[in-house]
Amino acid sequence: MSSLFVLSAPWWHFVLRAVAVYAMVMVLLRLSGKRAVGQFTPFDLVLLILIGNAVQNGLNGGDNSISAALLLASCLIALNFVVAFLTSRYQRVERVVEGVPRVLARDGIVYHDVLRHELVSLDDFHEALRMNNLADPADVALALLETNGSISVVPKESGGIERAEKYLQRLPPKSLHRRRRRPGSPQAD
Repeated sequence: MSSLFVLSAPWWHFVLRAVAVYAMVMVLLRLSGKRAVGQFTPFDLVLLILIGNAVQNGLNGGDNSISAALLLASCLIALNFVVAFLTSRYQRVERVVEGVPRVLARDGIVYHDVLRHELVSLDDFHEALRMNNLADPADVALALLETNGSISVVPKESGGIERAEKYLQRLPPKSLHRRRRRPGSPQAD
């Protein structure tokens, strides 16, 4: 019975493993893009389950004791709290961890290169338009891919152009960045 609580390694090994795996998974999820995290499909759910299974042994090092599980869970919750605290206090940390919103369309022009770069399909973009009662991208004053993966749409009607300009002024400069086309590449717009 007492073996249920005996750690197979020093406690700090588990803390170090938790920090390393947490950081690694955060970086990998951040590199996978906003859309992968914000809009779950059945494939994304399977991926998250498999990631959890893949990193399990990296976390516990083969230790199946209750003490190790409690120590790891406590450490992961503490890490999550620290990241949330830092992102709420420091804008630079927030941009690194969560990213910045990206402009997908402006003044009726859809930025297809940004859609591709952010892994947003044209169908997903049109779905966001439909959810905002818009049938045509020409009616869009501003469409943003938010940091949580959702798409916000500001219609041109009812003062939308003025609202869009106010939103654009508050966005970090990186949000407005469009990738330059290489010479000779086809136009996507």
